Amino acid sequence: MTTARRRPTDGQIQQDVSEELVWEPRVPSTGVGVTVHDGVVTLTGQVGSYAERWAAERSAQRVRGVRAVADELEVRLDADAERTDAEVALAAVRALEWDSYVPAERLDVTVANGWVMLRGQVEFGFERRAAERELRRLRGVRGITNLVRVRPRGPSTGQELRHRIQRTLMRRAGTEGVTVEVAGDTVLLAGMVHTLADRDEAERIAWSTPGVGVVRTEVSVSG
Repeated sequence: MTTARRRPTDGQIQQDVSEELVWEPRVPSTGVGVTVHDGVVTLTGQVGSYAERWAAERSAQRVRGVRAVADELEVRLDADAERTDAEVALAAVRALEWDSYVPAERLDVTVANGWVMLRGQVEFGFERRAAERELRRLRGVRGITNLVRVRPRGPSTGQELRHRIQRTLMRRAGTEGVTVEVAGDTVLLAGMVHTLADRDEAERIAWSTPGVGVVRTEVSVSG
């Protein structure tokens, strides 16, 4: 006998997200407001760094029943986190150079008022994600715009890409219900998952597959 999985109420989701934020040590204990409407969580308030903003968003995405997250948090750098644009740019370049997964020589970094613009071209989607991950943790960063393009080195047939991605999705818990369609180097993910974290994992799997240049996601979150 099986019991149908019931979607949490907005009130329960709000409580769970608030508790998740308290549990997450990378998020300040105060300053983040949580509202929920029809499973969509809105985060408001202020945090002291872009890393804290990202951690708050990820915390909300982990909670069961959350269908989407609207991140309206404002980054107000703490006094000891203030850096000039030149300092942020230098730190960003060095961070990318030290990451063995990032082809730093193919990337360009510009900084304006603490906002980092990342441009360039890489062969794999995971390199694009790794570059952004490095920059999120830097002091003085207020936000990131990732304009890095993925251009696979060698062509792969749609059937090969679809087979690789679908097999990987089937191996992972939470992404079994995701379907894959391929046109050239573009992958379309569809289907349904239980959490936003599962949807993000499906995207990560697609981006990590050699030959993928673009990932489009139409995966629904059932909660």
